[in-house]
Amino acid sequence: MLDTLLWWLTSPFDYAFMRRALVAALALSLSAPILGVFLTLRGMSLMGEALSHAILPGVAVAFMLAGFSLPLMMTGGVLAGLVTVALAGGVTQFSGLKEDAAMASLFLVAMAAGVLIVSLSGNALDLGHVLFGTVLTVDSRTLMLVAVASSAIVLGVAIAFRALVMECLDPQFLTLQGRHAGWTHALFMMMVVLSLVVSFQTLGTLMAAGLMLLPAAAARYWSQRLEGMIAIAVGLALISSVVGLLVSYHAGLPSGPAIILLAGLGYGASVLLGTHRGLLLPYVRAKSAVAPGHAKLRQ
Repeated sequence: MLDTLLWWLTSPFDYAFMRRALVAALALSLSAPILGVFLTLRGMSLMGEALSHAILPGVAVAFMLAGFSLPLMMTGGVLAGLVTVALAGGVTQFSGLKEDAAMASLFLVAMAAGVLIVSLSGNALDLGHVLFGTVLTVDSRTLMLVAVASSAIVLGVAIAFRALVMECLDPQFLTLQGRHAGWTHALFMMMVVLSLVVSFQTLGTLMAAGLMLLPAAAARYWSQRLEGMIAIAVGLALISSVVGLLVSYHAGLPSGPAIILLAGLGYGASVLLGTHRGLLLPYVRAKSAVAPGHAKLRQ
């Protein structure tokens, strides 16, 4: 039994492509959920999902011009994401429309344009690769890009951690301290765009936000402290990535959807069993409160 379990856990990583996929997934799991926690605290969870689709036109234009060149596709995705963020901010400033509403409108147009461009320039397989990703095809160069980008995101969050927290809680106080909250917000959105762009190779533009948002949303049911939420979110993402790759290998399933579905299962379990606002928590507390009374009656 133990030998079978050990074989199930280790045999997939005898192959170099599985080892590269594992390292890429772990790198994303160490960086993306941190940004997801800040997005959920800001009430901007849907912003991350919208941005994951908004990068598609830039990726599609780069694909049309240079074929499947990952550095150029990533550059195009970053530019498209930053342009979308700037446009959403401009619409919010001049029209009074909320930023998430402006982003929702823009990402629908951007996604439609991106799908059209990819469809005109390639075949259905190319479109599926861009939309859904293929973590098992990560090569050494892609792995280096993912690792460098993830490390830069973690370093950026560590350096700007206090400013990011204050910008979430009280932007006016941050301004009074001599730091413009707008620059902090812009830095944060740039890191979100970068994280989503490096995720599209492994998870695709349709699911790039999954590893960012699902563990972060689940963590809020287990802790009310920021440090605790970050640790739990990263832990859930790491577990989802490792187990998702193992399940996809042994069951012959697509790796990206397997990882995101496991993250979704973790979120569902957290909603039910979480120690903070879990749906079953009142029932458990009521049962534990009644139990001592029954014990006294027996005595």
